[in-house]
Amino acid sequence: MSSPLTCRACGEPLEVSFADLGMSPLSNAYLREQDLGRMEAFFPLHARVCSHCLLVQVEELVAPADIFGDYSYFSSYSESWLTHCRDYAATVIERLGLDGGSLVLELASNDGYLLESFRAAGIPCLGVEPAVNVAAVARARGIETVSAFFGTDLARRLAAERGRARLVIANNVLAHVPDLNDFVAGIGLVLAPGGTATLEFPHLLRLIEGNQFDTIYHEHFSYFSLLTVRTVFEHHGLQVYHVEELPTHGGSLRLYVCHRDDAGHPESVAVARVMASERVFGLHQLDVYRAFAERVKRTKRDILAFLIEARNEGRRIAAYGAPAKGNTLLNYCGIRTDFIDFTVDRSPHKQGRYLPGTHIPVHAPEVIARERPDDLFILPWNLRDEIIDQMGFIRDWGGRFVVPIPTPEVVA
Repeated sequence: MSSPLTCRACGEPLEVSFADLGMSPLSNAYLREQDLGRMEAFFPLHARVCSHCLLVQVEELVAPADIFGDYSYFSSYSESWLTHCRDYAATVIERLGLDGGSLVLELASNDGYLLESFRAAGIPCLGVEPAVNVAAVARARGIETVSAFFGTDLARRLAAERGRARLVIANNVLAHVPDLNDFVAGIGLVLAPGGTATLEFPHLLRLIEGNQFDTIYHEHFSYFSLLTVRTVFEHHGLQVYHVEELPTHGGSLRLYVCHRDDAGHPESVAVARVMASERVFGLHQLDVYRAFAERVKRTKRDILAFLIEARNEGRRIAAYGAPAKGNTLLNYCGIRTDFIDFTVDRSPHKQGRYLPGTHIPVHAPEVIARERPDDLFILPWNLRDEIIDQMGFIRDWGGRFVVPIPTPEVVA
């Protein structure tokens, strides 16, 4: 008999299902042509919710080093995301009064795109990026980067070698951490007295509200509400003193965190306001979590019904994007080249590859103009406006955009 699953935050048994998405490959395990005839590894993709602390999570089935050691995601291929990050840097530099004597430490710093803004302002910065191939790109841009997984051991080493940071940044990484308590404790160790840590992550309320089941994948170990994440930080002597609601990734939170004994950062009214909205939505009760599973199944049927009808009408369908969320959606729904001929992506690191599980080929965006598909299926639906603006020329031949989440929508 296998051991019962336990919550990575509080250690209680995990017994309540949130969304069972069947068997799926790793969402960023893109294939080369020579890999297509080889066996692919598929793993259960089943999100559960802890009935004690209400953390939604998937089981750690693959070691982080196998997921993130050689990574296909580079952040600097979305103009809207780069604008978001530049705006953040300008705001936080002014808000915290950062200068040449302030160390900025970014966890999961990717290719260095964000830290460039701090370096340009004359502020010393250091990145931590476990993906060796991505960290190499950051170093080539002149961003000092440590290739390692962050936790208490690395935090102690960095604090001893570089001093503690005035600002610790952790954008879209908290969900990727299997040892959640070690990561959060590490932030406390490396954060200077009076310093601030900011963290961005998709908001669980928006995931449920927007039916964003495709944002569940093996690389995302946890899915957070403010109610839950605040408790995790408090356990490690850290306080969420401010929160902002963001439109990124379908709806995210940005937390401002300090040491609990820091009187210089009183808690803002926004913290209570967001937690109150979560309670009104029902995130403090299990019924909301249990109801999500049936909605996911219904959406799968709706997406397949749309694609079947379009194909039966003789319409040619291509996709835009090769995001991790798209691979969850395609594999859960069983959508392969019988429905979608190909996809395109701006990242040269994905072009010429094939999507995991479905083996849909990935081309450069220029292929759309050559192939003239009837429908363009937008996989990174959170960037729908940016993509529709870039690809608006498909209307010249009567092409349509299809946005699958929260429910299939045709944009002519």
